[in-house]
Amino acid sequence: MAAAVTDIDFVVAIPARHGSSRLPGKPLRLIVGEPMISHVVRRAVEAGAAEVVVATDDQRIADVVSALGITVCMTSRDHASGTDRLAECVAQRGWRDDRIVVNLQGDEPLAPPAAIRAVAQCLAASDAPMATLAVPISHSEQLFDPNCVKLVRDDRGKALCFSRAPLPWARDAFASNRVDLPPVGAGEGWLRHVGLYAYRAGFLPQFAAMPPAWLEHVESLEQLRVLQAGLPIAVDVSPVAIPHGVDTEADLAAVEALLNPSN
Repeated sequence: MAAAVTDIDFVVAIPARHGSSRLPGKPLRLIVGEPMISHVVRRAVEAGAAEVVVATDDQRIADVVSALGITVCMTSRDHASGTDRLAECVAQRGWRDDRIVVNLQGDEPLAPPAAIRAVAQCLAASDAPMATLAVPISHSEQLFDPNCVKLVRDDRGKALCFSRAPLPWARDAFASNRVDLPPVGAGEGWLRHVGLYAYRAGFLPQFAAMPPAWLEHVESLEQLRVLQAGLPIAVDVSPVAIPHGVDTEADLAAVEALLNPSN
């Protein structure tokens, strides 16, 4: 596969485990005749990554990835999260501490290459140890949906907070109307967090070694561990829309419909 030209030097690491509870064997499920992980790898290569690595605990996934000419890191089955898996990958690959590592989940076959580059650029332009992306919220249903993670950021583009609750809370407007989003005025409006991250390689083992924080436990949001520890997270608004990943059979069918040229 030929990589696209880019002026950002970054690598993409793709954590991919076989044992998904909601969709077992997810990385190997076929989409238009190809395993899902093949589509994800292609997106990473198209983004212009200097190196693409799949971090997995399953030999079947490793065999598919190796056949594509992509590097595989065989990692422990005991990792609690993709972040832990990537920390082991950093140790195996020996990346220098300031290497930019984009974490692209193995269930994101529609991840736009422009967004992958954007999160790498966001981190490169920041002094933060990690970066992520957001997209605007345009409907109140998203704002009040606990499965849609909201965030606010400061004037320097650093995250102030992430929450499953409506954030920020428009006190006066929502007292009378929770159907329509109130005018945003001079602010940037409501933002939905997108789970696409970039890290400095040296920070990943530090992150994995941090004990889970109270906020993280309450909200079930791993990134709050970083904020509670007093460390910054850089945030940019994605230049493109970012489709939902694959969690269910319905998601898989929807992606198949989008990518199938016969439709």
